[in-house]
Amino acid sequence: MRTVERFIQSQADDGFSYSEIGRTENNIPAGFNVDHNRVKIGSGVEAFVRAKSAVRGWKMFEMPWVQLVKDDTPLEPGNTVAIVVKHFGFYSLNAARIVYLIDEAGDIERFGFAYGTLGEHAEMGEERFSVEYHRATDEVWYDLLAFSRPGSMSAVFGYPLGRYLQKTFARDSKLAMFRAVCEGSDQPSIGKIVLE
Repeated sequence: MRTVERFIQSQADDGFSYSEIGRTENNIPAGFNVDHNRVKIGSGVEAFVRAKSAVRGWKMFEMPWVQLVKDDTPLEPGNTVAIVVKHFGFYSLNAARIVYLIDEAGDIERFGFAYGTLGEHAEMGEERFSVEYHRATDEVWYDLLAFSRPGSMSAVFGYPLGRYLQKTFARDSKLAMFRAVCEGSDQPSIGKIVLE
């Protein structure tokens, strides 16, 4: 783990690997793959409170093949994390930095953040993780938006594998957030969640 911590420290002065910083907030740039995924993860204010806590605790990364280092990193712009991915018998290590936070009130309350890739990341682009509480319907949603393109020669040559891993991450991230909000609560169990 010390190797990964040294890796994170080495990224402290590294810049973003793309110039379209903050564009998951609005106006997604051209020339990137765009992935937008949403899933209803609960109902009511209590579920939204749990959803916000899950985002603060990086619960969207709780899946067997991905490890976030450090998962206690505070949600503050400029903080850097490392993502260890196990795939097809080997590991890859990627770096990302928090770009902006979301904390909006209104008819639709939103909470979350976006992070962007650094030079030591196989891809280049940005990903936004957010939860929403829709007052009119009492629904709580998890929303995942990303734009990306290969950022290294290995990612160019492994493009189909990279896209497969991105889609698998989105699916598993939605399931992780659903579990984080529903487990240990009185939320009704949805036997089969619909992954939009």
